Amino acid sequence: MTSRGAIAWSSTQRCPIQPERPGPPVPSDVRLRSVAATVLVAEADATVSGVLVAYLSRAGLESFVAADGSTALADWTRRRPDVVILDVGLSGMSGLDVLRRRRAHGDTAAVVLVSALGVDYDRLLGLDLRADDYVMKPFSPREVVERVEALLGRTARLGEQPPMSRRYSAGRLSVDFGERRATVDDAEIDLTAREFDLLGYLVTHPGEVFTREQLMRRVWGWDVGDTSTVTVHIRRLREWVEVDPSDPRIVVTVPGAGYRFSAPVTVEG
Repeated sequence: MTSRGAIAWSSTQRCPIQPERPGPPVPSDVRLRSVAATVLVAEADATVSGVLVAYLSRAGLESFVAADGSTALADWTRRRPDVVILDVGLSGMSGLDVLRRRRAHGDTAAVVLVSALGVDYDRLLGLDLRADDYVMKPFSPREVVERVEALLGRTARLGEQPPMSRRYSAGRLSVDFGERRATVDDAEIDLTAREFDLLGYLVTHPGEVFTREQLMRRVWGWDVGDTSTVTVHIRRLREWVEVDPSDPRIVVTVPGAGYRFSAPVTVEG
């Protein structure tokens, strides 16, 4: 017998959801908040998706579920969610294939990739395909929701507020925080939510050197994690903003220290 509210799981399976400690009480008006974002939960296991939907609802977020790859692709294309929680191991079409197809069509929805414990290949390939974040199974549903909220910009990072009405320019590059868009030579570049956040943080701190751990904490909101995530995103940014990504002059590596935005910056607004 399981206690009321617990998730039953056979002894031969690893439960993909970590047990949660009791959290703070949910405000009584949580369901009265206006829905500001929608989340696609692409997960084959009905128990896992049900728990995630419940936690997302408690956070005031609307969500819908797709149980296989083909449905996830169709629903993502049709309903245009703000965030996608995407399991790599979907049936019919893998989560990575779904992500590849949507990114090929220019879709910039934020993506939290869910992968089996220890499968580094899936994680790194997902980041190369421009997933914004990832979690390994078994995971805490509360942590997943926190990462969704971070991608939506609903959590403060070190008490800093983004310069929402300002535009930062550095040579060919322009970053407009009001419109959340970046251009190079006046042509908009196709950044994901996390790529924009990383570029925005660097361009607003020109000349400062940040370690990968500092960037992970200040941009991703993680206190611990695999810093290769930062490395992959830096490489992606260079592909957009550098004349020669193999010889970066804007987002440069400081040996033994980290990364620095080295171009002169002007601010408007």
